[in-house]
Amino acid sequence: MNSIPVSGERLGELCRVFGTPFHLYDEAAIRANARRLMQAFSWAPAFKEYFAVKALPNPYILQILAEEGCGADCSSLAELLIAKAVGLGGAEVCFTSNDTPIEEYRQALAMQTIINLDDITHIDYLLQYAHLPEIVSFRYNPGPLRKGGNEIIGYPEQAKYGLTGAQLLEGIAICRDLGRTRFGIHTMIVSNELNADYFCETAEMMFRLAVRIKKIMGVSVEFINLGGGLGIPYRPEEQAIDLEALGVKIRTLYEQILKPAGLGKVMLCMESGRMMTGPYGYLVSRVLHQKNTYKNYVGLDACMADLMRPALYGAYHHITVIGKEDMPMDTLYDVTGSLCENNDKFAIDRQLPHIDTGDILVIHDTGAHGHAMGFNYNGKLRSKELLLRPDGSVKQIRRAETLADYFATLDYPGLEA
Repeated sequence: MNSIPVSGERLGELCRVFGTPFHLYDEAAIRANARRLMQAFSWAPAFKEYFAVKALPNPYILQILAEEGCGADCSSLAELLIAKAVGLGGAEVCFTSNDTPIEEYRQALAMQTIINLDDITHIDYLLQYAHLPEIVSFRYNPGPLRKGGNEIIGYPEQAKYGLTGAQLLEGIAICRDLGRTRFGIHTMIVSNELNADYFCETAEMMFRLAVRIKKIMGVSVEFINLGGGLGIPYRPEEQAIDLEALGVKIRTLYEQILKPAGLGKVMLCMESGRMMTGPYGYLVSRVLHQKNTYKNYVGLDACMADLMRPALYGAYHHITVIGKEDMPMDTLYDVTGSLCENNDKFAIDRQLPHIDTGDILVIHDTGAHGHAMGFNYNGKLRSKELLLRPDGSVKQIRRAETLADYFATLDYPGLEA
């Protein structure tokens, strides 16, 4: 927990060569984690992890995961094109979107991906403007039947995603009458959850739904996608989910519920994002200023444009001051960026070692929903992304934005970088 995959000396060298701020991703750790997940569910007749591209939409990362047997969970045109660029298509890609423009559906159809419909009206929408795929999948929202949820994704009955149970059955009937015989079901009702029992309960819910579909509709689903939402231990006192134990528990449910119903060959899928890459990313930044007014402030050369989770969710991210790891945490700081927003803070009232201007700070667990959620408010430019290779070398996999990028969509005389 809270370790850094390079020495402080090496990190200082990277800061001098590439400049700060930057996100650094650990390839070896990402690969090892992907293999661990695959092994935990190797008992399933077929298992597929569709990496949630939105968590870290960089083709270099997706290529690494594809080499480890992962597919891609896409929710936009850009994400589909990233998947296509690394050679993924067909059943290797699941397109799970909402309020979807037809051009995005057309791209998904052209790539022959699995299309996961978010609403029953999308059947007619596809028929009117494109065509219905041969395999039809529906996203299930259990509403008040399933307790839980959080502020990230919303509680099921308040979330904008998915079909009700009645709508799902109706959707299958409509598609069956249109000649479709191949179906799948999907759900995604929680985010960043560390309680493994919640996922077991979700698996049980989906397995029983599959049995109900077969009993009522006479349809055997080909796959069950349990979604993502596996959390990571952002805080030092939190514990990561035991993937091996989770695999055993879900296997027991699979054998107890699906096999007796004649569904013992159903493919099992997940679409983890945060758990796959989150712990293996680090935002590296340098202290520009210190300010002492009513509080002690440490101002970084990174800002909320590089990591907005603390501002958006009040999320905790551990911080290491390089070279001062063994010093006492005896000073209370707010660690801030430079946006003209008072919530541009990476930490509030955080006990840290004494900090000096020029110190390098590492913000942990930024490998998912970190750089991906960046923006350009205040004209701030998003930082570069670096990949730490297994041999210790470092490759830049995304350059930092420039003012030329920021002004590129404007056509105004005299405005140039």
